[in-house]
Amino acid sequence: MRKAVKAPCAHPVWGRIESVNIVVGVTGGIAAYKSVQLVRLLIKAGHEVTVVPTDDALRFVGLPTWEAISRNPVTTSVHDEVAKVRHVALGQGADLVVVAPATANTIAKMAAGIADSLLGTTLLATEAPVLVAPAMHAEMWRHPATRANIETLQDRGVRVVGPAVGELAGGDSGPGRMVEPEDIADAALALLSPRDLVGLRIAISAGGTREPLDPVRYIGNRSSGRQGAALAAEAARRGAEVTLVAANIAGDVLAAARHPSIRILSAGTAAELGRAMADAAASADVVVMAAAVADYRPAEVSDRKLTKEAGGIPPIELVENEDIVAGLVRVRREGQVVVGFAAETPQTSGDQEELLDRARRKQRRKGVDLLVVNEVGWEQGFEQGENAVLVLGRGGEVTATASGSKSAVAGVVLDAVRATLDG
Repeated sequence: MRKAVKAPCAHPVWGRIESVNIVVGVTGGIAAYKSVQLVRLLIKAGHEVTVVPTDDALRFVGLPTWEAISRNPVTTSVHDEVAKVRHVALGQGADLVVVAPATANTIAKMAAGIADSLLGTTLLATEAPVLVAPAMHAEMWRHPATRANIETLQDRGVRVVGPAVGELAGGDSGPGRMVEPEDIADAALALLSPRDLVGLRIAISAGGTREPLDPVRYIGNRSSGRQGAALAAEAARRGAEVTLVAANIAGDVLAAARHPSIRILSAGTAAELGRAMADAAASADVVVMAAAVADYRPAEVSDRKLTKEAGGIPPIELVENEDIVAGLVRVRREGQVVVGFAAETPQTSGDQEELLDRARRKQRRKGVDLLVVNEVGWEQGFEQGENAVLVLGRGGEVTATASGSKSAVAGVVLDAVRATLDG
């Protein structure tokens, strides 16, 4: 049973979650030392943590350390506390299970349902959300068997955070490094978001559109799609059925939105995205236009690559693209909530009043219920792991602010959506 938070936390995700029981599984990789900090962070946030290491994990970090940091007894054996049926009770009593580090061997066992350790039986016995943080050498991460196992787990609803690209054991470098404890804690506690969107259908656009000049070149923007993917993942965690229209999003970014409740559609140009969103919005309760849509497109597209041999600089005439979100507002059903995004570059960086003036004018033009506005720049907003936004309500008032990871921002935006639906 969940209990009151021991010490409320100001973290944008952690602060919304009551104290819960978390099982942290630790497997036999050198990254196990980082999991000591992970356990510390979860306890500091007010949660009850039980560590379940494998025997190999104890070769890297000893049992006394796990007991001291978790403040709970630790064992690797299914034969301890047999009368309490501990080998299944841990999983049954968990509100969340985190496996960090998750080695290639453990990931393979999870995919196959092998339960030859206390951690294995715990994973099979739990109905709680499960998060894994892979850690292995790059060759092992890239191996088709590991990739297939990861996809199997994701199709079952297991969430994956990382791995990062960086220095690995033995001096190697590449994808396979376990992400930092703070990132795992953010991802883990995001899984405990309230199930307050059950029964809702949400259409979300993400990424950046590209308008072709010829078969080689295009007019585009720097949007990575991370914020839209985070919104889709958070909405699905909270119980919604999600259609994500992805415009030119890299596979590693889109992987964050793999979930049984998320249907992913691809779009390239603004016109393609507009058609896909119109179809998705027709049956949606909420529409979120997080994609960065090109305002203009070339009036003519060359069938062949434009070359210097043609002589001179070719003139490029631009025509205006349809305003997708304004069009969705015009045809929305009664009760449907439409959310727009505004990425702005004020004349003076950091001038919040100018940012808000621009945003309010845009909100009036488009007629959206909520507008999520953020300042962008060369090193701000686009292609970044973090974001900072203001959420404007129907009257142009600031109803919420958020900063931090894009998952944390997604949670705040969806809180505002829930409040608008309830209002």
